[in-house]
Amino acid sequence: EVQLVESGGGLVQAGGSLRLTCTAHGIGFDRYAIGWFRQAPGKEREGVSVIGSTVGSTWYSQSAKGRFTISRDNAKNTVTLQMNSLKPEDTAVYICAADLFGGSKPSQYSNWGQGTQVTVSS
Repeated sequence: EVQLVESGGGLVQAGGSLRLTCTAHGIGFDRYAIGWFRQAPGKEREGVSVIGSTVGSTWYSQSAKGRFTISRDNAKNTVTLQMNSLKPEDTAVYICAADLFGGSKPSQYSNWGQGTQVTVSS
């Protein structure tokens, strides 16, 4: 089991960038797939990006493709989501999750962080 803590959220203008970091505490971090999800008020939680335990294995939602980049540093137990060209519709609580198998759906994850707020103003 791993414990997850997100950081890096904040308020940014449309077109700006933010860098979110998910820091894991616990053993065996390099065996876990890590996913970034987001949830806006009144909406369901949705997958944004996933990075597998295997180097080079990534997935992006259609809205994240070309704007967001996910990476991991197993030595530091961190996964980073670089978000560029942000839009007001990206406003949500961003939450990272970990699982030995992972996937693009929230139901596929057993360990969750508390989330960090991202607000994009127009």
